[in-house]
Formats: sequence, structure tokens, C-alpha cells
Amino acid sequence: MVTAIKNLKIGMSKDLVNLEPLRIKQDGSLSCYYIPFDYITKNAEVVLVGITPGKTQLFNALCSVQNSLEKGLNEEEALRVAKNEGAFSGTLRNNLIKLLDHIGLHEKLGISSTAGIFDKDAHLVHTTSVLKHPVFINGKDYSGSTPNMLKHPLLSEMIDAYLMEEIYQLPKAVYIPLGPKVSQVFEYLIQKGSLEDHQVLFGLPHPSGANAERIAYFLGNKARESLSIKTNPDLLDNAKREILEKLSLNFN
Repeated sequence: MVTAIKNLKIGMSKDLVNLEPLRIKQDGSLSCYYIPFDYITKNAEVVLVGITPGKTQLFNALCSVQNSLEKGLNEEEALRVAKNEGAFSGTLRNNLIKLLDHIGLHEKLGISSTAGIFDKDAHLVHTTSVLKHPVFINGKDYSGSTPNMLKHPLLSEMIDAYLMEEIYQLPKAVYIPLGPKVSQVFEYLIQKGSLEDHQVLFGLPHPSGANAERIAYFLGNKARESLSIKTNPDLLDNAKREILEKLSLNFN
């Protein structure tokens, strides 16, 4: 697949039509494309898990690989760099760093900020998604709602094929699912016995810009009385308390 990426004419439009050589699955309106996120941080202490990479992450990763190959990097190094540059890239990354620093993950890892996990401290954290390769519905980013990841044959197959393989390689790591849809999958994995409950830090708000109010409250930047009815402060307060307790338990 890396050879195919080298020869792609990606352009600036972020049009999936240009990525047909990378399409690996199709089921009606649902399509899935290869992303060069094969690199696994084998000694990672923490695993950050999103729903699935979106177009921003996909195109950033592809451009990263092309740039790395042009510079003469080998395939393994190109994949490592693509992971660092593409994972949770865009506005997601800034919000994610703020949330992780707020819960003190950087202190537990012994670094100045979790911004470093996408650069010099990347050896400490592995980034992935429940659906490792980008999934789109009618060409738009899949949000995790419809179809249900655990019930749709193609999506559940991806979980078994890719996510479970990464868990197998990182059985002792602490996992941080981002958002309720990812949390549902990890609750299922705990029930299956694939992970222990203490390993999973449930409840961190998803770092999407669409989740701005929940993020602001979680960070202490918005008062309870100023929240809309869409945000449940008690739920976020309880989640933060449990996250901090599990962090202390796992990094004592």
C-alpha cells in the first residue's frame, strides 16, 4: 500500500475519488480506505482510541508518507512519522492535548505536556481507533452512530481484525476511549475479558470541536449554571473523578 500512496495524486480537494487504489472495503453507502497507521508503539503505556480517522487525518497521513519518501526515509520510518503527524490531527489534537494535560496524564508519564506524545515523547503513547482505517458514509466521516459498530458485519469485523490485534500487542497499557461510542465498544471488550476495567479510563469528552461546551466544562472554563440542557455536568464530574482515580491506580 505504501507504494500505491507514493504514486497518488492527492491534490487539495480531499476528494475520495482520487483514493480509489486505497479503498479496501465497500458495503452499500459505507466505504473504508487504507490509512498508513500500521506503526505500533510497542512499549506504550497509554493507548488513545478514537472512533475512526476522518478525511483530515487520512489526507494528512497520506501527504506525510509522500513527503517522507521524497526525503528518502524507509517505509517503516515513513509510517512512524505518518502516525505522529496524522493521528488526531487538526482541531482534534489541540483539544485532546488540553484534556489530557488537565487530567494530569503528562505528569504521570513524566513529561512537560502531552503535546510531546505526537513528537519527542511518542514512544510513551500509542494512538489508534476502534475502526483503524477510515470509514465513510456516502463519502462523509462516520460518526459512530449509524450503523452500530458492534452490530454491522463489516465494522465488527474491523474491530476483531485490527483493534483486537493491537490490544493483543499492548495487553497491559491504559486505554482512553474518546467519546461514548468508543466507550461502548470498550465496555463490550471488558465484558468479553479482553481488558480489565481498571485499564480503561471512561468518560473523557470527545475532542471534536462540535463538543466544545462539554470540553469547556470539563476543563473548568465554563460554569455549571451557564451550561445548556445538552450538557450533563454531573456525568462529566463523575467521569473526571473516576478517571483521576484510575490514573492513580495505574500510575502509583
